[in-house]
Amino acid sequence: MRVVLFCRYDGTKYFGFQIQPNVITVQEVIENSLKRIHKGKSIRIQMSGRTDSGVHAYIQLIHFDTELNINEKSWVNSVNAYLPKDVRIIASKIVNDNFHVRYSSISKTYEYKLCISKILDPFMVNYVGHFPYKFDYDKAKECLELFIGKHDFTSFCSKNSSVENKIRTITDFNINRDGDIITFEITGDGFLYNMVRIIIGTIINVANSRYSKDYIKEIFKNKNRMYAGKRASGSGLYLKKVLFNNDEINNIVESLIK
Repeated sequence: MRVVLFCRYDGTKYFGFQIQPNVITVQEVIENSLKRIHKGKSIRIQMSGRTDSGVHAYIQLIHFDTELNINEKSWVNSVNAYLPKDVRIIASKIVNDNFHVRYSSISKTYEYKLCISKILDPFMVNYVGHFPYKFDYDKAKECLELFIGKHDFTSFCSKNSSVENKIRTITDFNINRDGDIITFEITGDGFLYNMVRIIIGTIINVANSRYSKDYIKEIFKNKNRMYAGKRASGSGLYLKKVLFNNDEINNIVESLIK
């Protein structure tokens, strides 16, 4: 039986989602919970996307295969019973074995929150990026259209990425302002390692007049990481939602983010 869990987490104290040696990750604490439920048997989970150190998720989907005959809705309380309070399962669904949270996905949406006040509220430190300098909102907004469409995002990808094909399609990119909080929302068919954070860092440079909007076109053409902006802090990044070629799963995702 294949079970999909809809997970929400505060990534502040975690070194990303994917399991790594000698550090705590979200995957590790979820798998530890499943191991206890399965009486010591190790259960490996699959994830819809990997988030970096300090990055949060409104909805992260995972799946695993099990022989336990547990009611579909009961998985929520069962897994949460052994999880830390900053990682929560908020829904569950039993699916066909051909559904895969990574390979069945068709789009991902990320949100980035940036505080542009001079002084950052200490209670917001772990949940926003901070840029206490000149920030021209209109200039930032004008940049978004340059990222829409199908592009080679080599310049907006960490050098540590092992992915050869760096062509991705961005379908939506929006920005809004609420006082000193700037919120970006970007949707695409997939994202490269650090891609969203580098895009945000680049837009910040335009909003700060370090270079013009048109220079972004040159960054694309150069296909070299050194030309793009500094990577924005992971604390402001949220995996908002992932959609699939499965209407039932999508309906649950949409209901959980309203």
